[in-house]
Amino acid sequence: MRRPAITDSSRSAKVKAVIRVAAGNFLEMYDFTVFGYYAAAIGRAFFPKGSEVAQLMSAFATFGAGFLLRPLGALLLGAYIDKHGRRKGLILTLALMSIGTVSIAVVPGYTSIGVAAPLLVVAGRLLQGFSAGVELGGVSVYLSEIATPGHKGFYVVWQSASQQCAVAFAATLGVVLSSLLTPAQMETFGWRIPLLVGCAIIPCLFLLRRSLAETDEFLARQRHPSIREIIASVVASWKIVVRGTMLVTMSTVTFYLITTYTPTFGRSVLHLSGRDSLIVTLCVGVSNFLWLPVSGALSDKIGRRPILIFCTILAILTAYPALAWAAASATFSRLLIVELWLSFIYAGYNGAMVVYLTEIMPVQVRASGFSLAYSFAAALFGGFTPYVSTWLIDRTHNRAIPGAWLMFAAAVGLSATLLSSRTSVTPTKPGAGRIPAR
Repeated sequence: MRRPAITDSSRSAKVKAVIRVAAGNFLEMYDFTVFGYYAAAIGRAFFPKGSEVAQLMSAFATFGAGFLLRPLGALLLGAYIDKHGRRKGLILTLALMSIGTVSIAVVPGYTSIGVAAPLLVVAGRLLQGFSAGVELGGVSVYLSEIATPGHKGFYVVWQSASQQCAVAFAATLGVVLSSLLTPAQMETFGWRIPLLVGCAIIPCLFLLRRSLAETDEFLARQRHPSIREIIASVVASWKIVVRGTMLVTMSTVTFYLITTYTPTFGRSVLHLSGRDSLIVTLCVGVSNFLWLPVSGALSDKIGRRPILIFCTILAILTAYPALAWAAASATFSRLLIVELWLSFIYAGYNGAMVVYLTEIMPVQVRASGFSLAYSFAAALFGGFTPYVSTWLIDRTHNRAIPGAWLMFAAAVGLSATLLSSRTSVTPTKPGAGRIPAR
C-alpha cells in the first residue's frame, strides 16, 4: 500500500512539535547541569563548614539524591502518561520540575537558617528527581510516535540534543558570569543567578508545552489500560527493564562525567581556571549536539546495535588512557581534546541507544518501561558519577581514575547490547516490524 506523501505543511508541523516537546526537556537538564557546575559554591552555602572535599561531596550527594526518586516517578508518572496521554503527562512533569527549581533558587544559606537549608535543598532535588524520572521517557516516546517512517532514530535523538542546548547555555552563562563577577562575588551570590534564569524561562516553556497535540498513535488505541494494569505489566516485563537499565548505564555515566563533573574536574583536580573548565564544557555541549543527530540518522540506516557495540568498545579501550594523558600534564588543550573524544563516544552511543530503548519496550507500557529503565540507571550509576569520581580520586590519589568508572559502565552497556541480540528491533525500511537484529 502506498504511503501518504509528507507535505511541507506536515513536515513544518512536526518540526514545531519537536521544538515544543524538547523545550521542556531543556529545563530539566539545565537545572541538573547548573547544580553540578556550582557544586562547590552550593556546598559551602548550604552545608556546615568542614573540609572542602567534605562540602563538595555533600553537594554531589545532594545532586545524586535527585536521582533516588527517579524510579518512583518513572513508575507512577509513566503509568499516568501511558493511561492519560503523552501531552498531559509532559505538562505535569514540567510543573513539578518548576516547583523544585524555584525552591532551590530562593532557599537562604546555612548561615541564615541553619539545618533547614540543606533539608530544603534536598527536598527540592527530590521533587526534581521525581518529575525527571519520566521526563526523558515521556519526551522520547512522544518523538518516536510522531516520527516519519524510517526516521525514528533521527526524531528521538532530539530529546538528547535539547539537553546539550542546556549544557551549552549553562556553560556560556557561567563563562559570562565569571568574566563579570569576582570569585568572591560568585561564591556569595553569583551561583544563584543561573538558577534564577531557569526560573525566568519557566513561563515560556509552559506556553510551548500547552500547545502540544496528542500523538495519533496514542489516540488510535482501542483501549487504554488502567494505571494498576500498566504497573503490573511493567513488573511483568522486568527482564526488559533490567536490560534497558544496563543499556542506559553507559549513557548516563558518560554524560554526567563529561558535562556535570567537567567544571569540577578541571578546576579542583587539574587546577585549571574555572573559566577554562566552563569553556571546555561549552565545547562538549556543542559537540554532543552536532554528533547526536548524525548517530540517530546513521542508526536508521545501518541499525542500532552496530553503533552501540562500536562505541562501548571504544570507551573500554580508551577512557582511562585518555584521562591519564590529560592528568599527566594538565592543560586546557589536553582537557579539551579528551573531553571532545569522550563526547564523540557518548553522542554516538546515545544517539542509537535512546531510540533502541523505545523499540524494545512493549507498546502498552512504553513510557513507563522506558522511564523506569532510564531512572534506575541514573539513580544507581549516572547521577552519582560526580560523587563517585570525587571519592575515587580522594581515595586513590589517581586523577585519571574516573576513566575506570567509565570503562565499567561501557562494559555494562556492551553486555546489554549483546544480550539483546535475539529480541531487538532493527530499523530497516519504513514499515519494518520486529525482526532479528543484525
